[in-house]
Amino acid sequence: MNRPARITALAIALAGMVFSMSGCDKLAARDQLNKGVEAYKGTHYEEAINHFQQAMKLDPSLTQAKSYLATALAQNVVAGLDTPENLQSAQQAIDIFQEVLAKNPHDVNSMKQIAGIDLSIKKLDDAKAWQKKVLAEDPKDAEAAYTVGVIDWMEAHQNALAALVPEGINDDGEGNVKAPKKVMDDLIAKNAPLVEEGLQYLTQANDNRANYDEAMAYLNLIYRRKADLDYGNDAARKDDVAKADEWRAKAMETRKIVEAKKNAGPGGITMGDNGELK
Repeated sequence: MNRPARITALAIALAGMVFSMSGCDKLAARDQLNKGVEAYKGTHYEEAINHFQQAMKLDPSLTQAKSYLATALAQNVVAGLDTPENLQSAQQAIDIFQEVLAKNPHDVNSMKQIAGIDLSIKKLDDAKAWQKKVLAEDPKDAEAAYTVGVIDWMEAHQNALAALVPEGINDDGEGNVKAPKKVMDDLIAKNAPLVEEGLQYLTQANDNRANYDEAMAYLNLIYRRKADLDYGNDAARKDDVAKADEWRAKAMETRKIVEAKKNAGPGGITMGDNGELK
């Protein structure tokens, strides 16, 4: 065999080896991915993180490994804890989800995961912004709309307590007519946009999901914040409180119906057409 032919044959052999090694790495990566999923299901998050990291090293093109790794890292984030370590864990997970979004800007799961992490570390405005991105992809996503409405209520409720407590006033949930006008005027200025948006998104959530008792419960709460906005207009304030009571009753009734269906069970053992037990 002449020299050029030997070089060509060697190049082909080396290419075959590389292809074979690449194929083995992809199989090994898939195995690590599967092991990570099993560990995650068993709530062994550190073990799952290790498997997903190994999968990414073996096959950087395995996008699922990156998404799963970020999801597992998010499980280490403790809600409400603002220590540097916890915030670092949160940011690490967010960064990986954003890497996924850089390749697939329409990945709704990554958007929701980032929103959930932001909510857990009290970055409410960021969480709300990400849920709105979810709704831009899917306007029918009831959970995303619900979350935006809940965050609006949370911020409005915090504003109400910050205004009323220093005055020695307990929030009565019915418009706080005994509070000083100056206090309520300031509160109205802060809460009007939040209440308007909260009503919009909670109504949207309720419209897009049947028997959404959680959305109904927060419609009750947001209408009680709306009663604050109608301070000085007693007819409007009473109408807000009446609507709040209606939504509270609907939420309780819907919850009873849902629980009754759960407790009813499948209705006993039956036999299918093929003779198998169901």
